[in-house]
Amino acid sequence: MIEVTNLVRRYGPHIAVDHASFKIEKGEIVGFLGPNGAGKSTTMNILTGYLSATEGTVMIEGQDILEHPTEIKRKIGYLPENPPLYQDMTVTEFLSFAAEIKGIPPREKKERMNRIMETVGVQDVSKRLVKNLSKGYKQRVGLAQAMIGEPQVLILDEPTAGLDPKQILEIRDLIIELGKDRTIILSSHILPEVSAVCRRVLIINQGRIVADDSPENLAKRILGGSHIQLRLDAAEAAASKALGTVSSIKKLEFRESQEPGAVEAIAEAEEDRDIRRDIFRALAAADIPILMMRSLDMSLEEIFLNLTDKEAVGPEPIAGEEK
Repeated sequence: MIEVTNLVRRYGPHIAVDHASFKIEKGEIVGFLGPNGAGKSTTMNILTGYLSATEGTVMIEGQDILEHPTEIKRKIGYLPENPPLYQDMTVTEFLSFAAEIKGIPPREKKERMNRIMETVGVQDVSKRLVKNLSKGYKQRVGLAQAMIGEPQVLILDEPTAGLDPKQILEIRDLIIELGKDRTIILSSHILPEVSAVCRRVLIINQGRIVADDSPENLAKRILGGSHIQLRLDAAEAAASKALGTVSSIKKLEFRESQEPGAVEAIAEAEEDRDIRRDIFRALAAADIPILMMRSLDMSLEEIFLNLTDKEAVGPEPIAGEEK
């Protein structure tokens, strides 16, 4: 669906995007993350055709964006962080204007507007002036504008910025619903929202793609293996002796527990090795009660900081497959 190859964007001596390459398949909802100044917005502007690349190619459904700009722009809907809404128009007037800009035939316009307003939930405010709407409704109107051309690709930049928790949940559910038959690129600084919506993330830093995988796989690669956190009703010496019989544990670390009489441990195994059953059997044989056992994962925030809090040279890319 989307194929970006060796994308470069220079501003004089400054390289905003440095040979970025990635693919996004049809129907994926992909989180696109990066710190301020990392090249995220520049990349999205190139994908929408707003900016041209210095080097590299962007292909949408097999078409080069430079060779077929008009056709490709019809396939893309873009919601910037601050939607460009005309404040003195009603919602209906604004969407009618957006439909004309997109070249939608008059005979189709009304039916399409009504369908999209119902999809994003603004039909009840369709006659109100945009300037009198809440922040949440303005975001929805901006999303309706992005969808008016019925694009196969939606690029959403901070779609939940400034919304209250209820509005965030509503927009999240709407994005998930829209992603059932569209490709969506979601950029947000609210990383729990990205985790809730996206099964794959792209992380850009210093203009380079430094990660491309699911949050779960990125966590495993950064941690270096599978980690199990334990809280045991035992002294450290007894727990150490019992767990020492588990050959699949390659590293064992004990920590002080806040629960009186208990001890906490982090057991590490080789990558993708499930050691929970081995641990259970060893502790059961030693008559040590397990008060808690869970996989120790990194949050998306921790992954993001680990991959972007680097020196200027930046890290080697982490990817789920060769690009």
